Amino acid sequence: MKILIAEDHQPIREGLQELLQTAGHECLAASNGGEAWVLFQRHAPEFCLLDVMMSEMDGLELCRQIRRVNERVPIVFLTAKGAELDRVLGLEMGADDYILKPFSSREVLVRIKRIAFRCEPVVPLANTVFRLHDLVVDVAA
Repeated sequence: MKILIAEDHQPIREGLQELLQTAGHECLAASNGGEAWVLFQRHAPEFCLLDVMMSEMDGLELCRQIRRVNERVPIVFLTAKGAELDRVLGLEMGADDYILKPFSSREVLVRIKRIAFRCEPVVPLANTVFRLHDLVVDVAA
């Protein structure tokens, strides 16, 4: 899965990138919101991890921009802003989850896996035929 990491703190950004690449994901890493927006437009990531407090464009505005062009891509905020108002605002802006710093590697991987699983597109059964003895169900017909 192609994951956009927008995080201004270099050690966290590089740590996430290493963690996710080791787990088999392709990563696009940005050090600020403006750079992340460009990467999102050019590479259409399948998942976004966004810091809330970044330069050029904060994570909330980046989330808003992403939602204007793609309502389905999963977005998770990674942030130190843990007040209830901050969490609610992030979720209302369109985020699928909100992870507080400091976080564990295992928690990040599990949350990505669960959210990505729930967001997978449903494949229609239009050309499927089921048979059970004499019973035949043709979904398209």
